[in-house]
Amino acid sequence: MRRLVRFVLQTLILLVVALVSALTAMRLAIHGREVAVPDLVGKTPMQARQVAELAGFQFEVERQYYSLKVPEGRVLSQLPVAGTKVRRGWEIRVAQSLGPQRVVIPNVLGESERAAEINILRRGLDLGGVATIEMPEATPNQVIAQSPSASASSISAPKISLLIAQPAPPQAFALPNFVGQSLSQASSALKNAGFQVVVANVAPQPASAPTSSQAQVPPSGTPTILVVSQDPPLGAKVLAGTVVTLQVR
Repeated sequence: MRRLVRFVLQTLILLVVALVSALTAMRLAIHGREVAVPDLVGKTPMQARQVAELAGFQFEVERQYYSLKVPEGRVLSQLPVAGTKVRRGWEIRVAQSLGPQRVVIPNVLGESERAAEINILRRGLDLGGVATIEMPEATPNQVIAQSPSASASSISAPKISLLIAQPAPPQAFALPNFVGQSLSQASSALKNAGFQVVVANVAPQPASAPTSSQAQVPPSGTPTILVVSQDPPLGAKVLAGTVVTLQVR
């Protein structure tokens, strides 16, 4: 009985050792064939193929893309990436660069900001910075400058920046005091400054009827009409074109 038990134990031990040895050998066989993927980015397809095949890999150009950084005809990217451990015979797929994409810059001068934005975006370009400048002579919200210009060449997918004209804000004035001045002087000063003038008469005081002797004396001159109040009042902030009411007596 003891011999049987000993025989069974020895057999089990031998089986375990054999299994461990087989797994170790399999692992060594698998990993012993793994190599690091070479770096093919930046090489021509012919150079990349030679490097890949010398390292025991297959090679295929799968796609082509535009690129601002990688020159035309060079490898743009690869899969698996460089340094990855894979088995020999694995296929490395690469994308080839078409170089920078050349575009035509549209001329948006004179267009409204919205029209210029639509014109830029429908061409697959991006809208860059938008700045404004006060220009009284220009049409409000009109593009007066762009960068890059429509005549620029060799531009690759740029952002187009715009300069937009905006009307100057109306100028504000502090209204001076016209009370006590003659109507003619006050009215002339206001109109020359771009204001509108409305004259309102203060109700006259009742006066006695002139005597016959007074009626016979011709007037020596026209009496001066004086400003007795104003609206808006002294110091009010007003814009050009504001209506100023002068009450006179």
